[in-house]
Amino acid sequence: MALFKKMEVVFSLISLTVTKALQISGLVDNRNVLRTRKMEEKALEVYDVIRSIRDPEKPSTLEELDVVTEKCVEVQELAEDEYLIIIKFSPTVPHCSLATLIGLCLQVKLQRCLPFKHKLEIYISEGTHSTEEDINKQINDKERVAAAMENPNLREIVEQCVTEPDD
Repeated sequence: MALFKKMEVVFSLISLTVTKALQISGLVDNRNVLRTRKMEEKALEVYDVIRSIRDPEKPSTLEELDVVTEKCVEVQELAEDEYLIIIKFSPTVPHCSLATLIGLCLQVKLQRCLPFKHKLEIYISEGTHSTEEDINKQINDKERVAAAMENPNLREIVEQCVTEPDD
C-alpha cells in the first residue's frame, strides 16, 4: 500500500512537471488556439447552412433580415468529432407570430445539412420576443418538432423556407 502511495505521488509530480513544461513552451496555448480556430470554423460552417433559409412571410432570407448573423452561432466541442451547436436568433419584431416556425426551419435545415455529429440547441435571443421562454421550449422539444413535421401544411411551408432556389 505504501508503494502505491509513493507511485501515486511520483506520477502526480511527473504530470505536474510535464504540464508546466508544456505551458512554458507554449504548446498548451497553441492547442487552445487551434481548438478555438476549429470551433470558429465550425460556427461559420453552421452559419453558411442557415443564412439562406427564407423567411416564411417575406421574400428575404433570415440573413438579409438580420434574424441570424455570424455572431448568433456558437459551437462547442463535446467529444472528438461531436459538437454542441447553440443558435440564438432574433425575430424581426417582439410579437413575431412565426418565431416558432423559424426555429423549426433552423432545426430541419441543420439536421439535414450538417456533415458532422452534433447536438442542437436553438433559442430566441434574450429580450427579442414577448414569449421567448415558451417558444424556446417548443423549438428544442424533439417530440414537438417531429409532430410539427408530420403536419403536411406545416411541412410544405418548412420545405419552401429551407430549400435552396436552385434545389
